[in-house]
Amino acid sequence: MELTLETYLIVCPLIFLAGFIDSIAGGGGLISLPAYYLVGLPPALAAGTNKMGAFMGTAVATGKYAQKKLIPWRLALAALAGSLPGSYLGAQLVSILPEQTVRLIVLCALPVVTIFVLRKKESLNNTQSRIDEKLTLPVCFGIGLVIGTYDGLVGPGTGTFLQILFVTVLGTEALKASGAARLINLGSNVGALINFMLNGHVLYALGLPAAAFGIAGNWLGSTLAIKKGSKLIRGMLVVVLVLLMAKMAYDILL
Repeated sequence: MELTLETYLIVCPLIFLAGFIDSIAGGGGLISLPAYYLVGLPPALAAGTNKMGAFMGTAVATGKYAQKKLIPWRLALAALAGSLPGSYLGAQLVSILPEQTVRLIVLCALPVVTIFVLRKKESLNNTQSRIDEKLTLPVCFGIGLVIGTYDGLVGPGTGTFLQILFVTVLGTEALKASGAARLINLGSNVGALINFMLNGHVLYALGLPAAAFGIAGNWLGSTLAIKKGSKLIRGMLVVVLVLLMAKMAYDILL
């Protein structure tokens, strides 16, 4: 396809915004993927180009959190281990379980989650685990398995749900939950990105400049999250949850 100045002027600012939001609360794909559709990229090429930029931006955000020692490595790696078979299982379930049914269930649950985040101001500052210490790693694996399955079946909002579960179930601090989610997203994206690249589904001429904007957004977002803490994360979580509700409703109704 022909790339014009208008193409870059549309895509690059949106990718910056997506990276900014994603580095704080997840959900950047709700903005970045439609940005590529907006300029006319076919689905496979849009998904692959988006995945490349998302991977590069998430790598920067993950590095930022790691530099500040804000990644609980044992918990995050256990959840990542669960997300890998989970994403495979989700992809298999696509042919069995109607996607619209899953979207409807998620759409019904989202308002409850949003109200919880809005009302429970202390919830993102909770550092009290709700499970026995001996069960921590198996529960992390289970969280990864469930969210990975959702990612393979539906997709949007996986990082957001990971953060919420890390805080509410494991008692992880909000910033460390955000760092964990970035690491898990980074790891789970590797296989998909390699597949897209091998099949020629990455438009480098657009994806690389856009990725530079995504990296900038991720760097700024993670920097602000580290400085502002749970208050900023809570606000961004609400924004992402509302966007996710709007997308789910759109997909179901149209």
